[in-house]
Amino acid sequence: MQSFSNKVVVITGAASGIGRALAQQLSREGAHLALSDVNMKGLEETRSLLSGHGKVTLSALNVADRDAFEAYATQVVADHGQVDAVINNAGVALSETVANMSYEDMEWIVNINFWGVVYGTKAFLPHLQSRPEAAIINISSIFGIIALPTQAAYNATKFAVRGFTESLRQELADTNVFVTTVHPGGIKTNIVRNGRMKTSLAGEKDHATQIAEFEKMARTTPAQAADVILSGVKQQKRRILIGADARLMDRIQRWFPVRYSGIFGWVLKKLA
Repeated sequence: MQSFSNKVVVITGAASGIGRALAQQLSREGAHLALSDVNMKGLEETRSLLSGHGKVTLSALNVADRDAFEAYATQVVADHGQVDAVINNAGVALSETVANMSYEDMEWIVNINFWGVVYGTKAFLPHLQSRPEAAIINISSIFGIIALPTQAAYNATKFAVRGFTESLRQELADTNVFVTTVHPGGIKTNIVRNGRMKTSLAGEKDHATQIAEFEKMARTTPAQAADVILSGVKQQKRRILIGADARLMDRIQRWFPVRYSGIFGWVLKKLA
C-alpha cells in the first residue's frame, strides 16, 4: 500500500496518543477514516484536529466486546462502502507482580490488548480480502519482544499480539492483505496515566510518580510514531520498531536472548 489517498482506514483507540496522530496524518494524506474509542469526547477532539477532506465517522467502541466489534465492522462497511486498512491500536497498561495481581485485572488487560486485536482482525478480514490491496497493522510493544518484572500481564498480551500477527502474516503472505506488527518504545501518550499502575518497574512508587517518570523517559511523540508506522507500511516492513529505546532493547535481546533480563535488571536497580 504505497498511498492512503481515498483509502478507508479503521483506527481503534483514536481518541488520543498514537491513534489520534495516525488519524491526523492519514487525513492529511487523503484517507477516509472510521475512528473508534471508549472516549467519545476524545474522538470529537480528534476529529476537530483533522485537516483533510475525507469522510470521517466516529463510534463509541469497547474493543473487548466481540459482538460490539462485529456490529461495528458491519456499520463501517455500510457507512464507507469498503475497508482498506485496519489499525488495531487500542490498548491499556497494567503494572503489578504476578503474586499480587488480581484475576480481574488480568482479564481486563487480556480482553482489551489481545482479544481486541483478535476481534478487530477477524471482524474486518473478509472485507479486506475483497479489496485490490489492504493492510492489517497490529500494535504490540517493545514489551512484546522483551519481558520485565511487574509487566507479566502486559508482556503476555503484547507477546500474544506479536505471535498472532506473525502467524497471520504468513497465512496471508501470498494474498492482497499486507500484515505488520508495530513495537513502540516509550511514546508520549496517556497509557501510564490511564493504566492500572499498582507496582513500579523500579520499586514501590505511587501512580503520580510513575506518570511523571514515564513522561520524562518517553522521548518519541505520537506524531513521530505515526510517521514511522505509515512509512513502514509503505515500505512493506513486517516488523516496525519505534524509537531509539525500542531499537536498542530489540538489539540487546537479539545479542543476549537469555541474559538480557540480567542486563535490564541491573538498569532497573540503578533507577530505583
